[in-house]
Amino acid sequence: MLEIERKYLLKSMDWLSEDVKSTHEIQQAYLFQGEEKSLRIRLKDTRAYLTIKMGKGISRHEFEFEIPQTDAIEMIQVAELKSLRKTRYEIQFYDHIWEIDVFKGKHDGLILAEIELTSENERFAIPHWLGEEVTHDPNYLNVNLFKTL
Repeated sequence: MLEIERKYLLKSMDWLSEDVKSTHEIQQAYLFQGEEKSLRIRLKDTRAYLTIKMGKGISRHEFEFEIPQTDAIEMIQVAELKSLRKTRYEIQFYDHIWEIDVFKGKHDGLILAEIELTSENERFAIPHWLGEEVTHDPNYLNVNLFKTL
């Protein structure tokens, strides 16, 4: 599957007044991270996933598989991995769902907004609370945030 995603910093907290559709607690760790590919373990509320990502930029291949939560926890423990933690808010803004990630721990204070698109050229309404686009800045990739834990 091809994931087409753009990522932004926020210039205000006004997104809190938007229509929050759902909130999720996320813990994720990486078993492998290369220059253009990674293997991630993610715990999202009571579910768990293994995700393979390949490529870079706005469009990347993503393959996600649900696994038992106990397996995910055991893999993180056996591999002695640190975990990136965040709360994700899903917000409806016009025709799209924005995912707002509020990071915890070492990255406390970092808040990123992401939008998934159907094509790289898809038009979308830009919320007034969005700041600088960081889609092409590798410092804001979750895998690179994980490396700094």
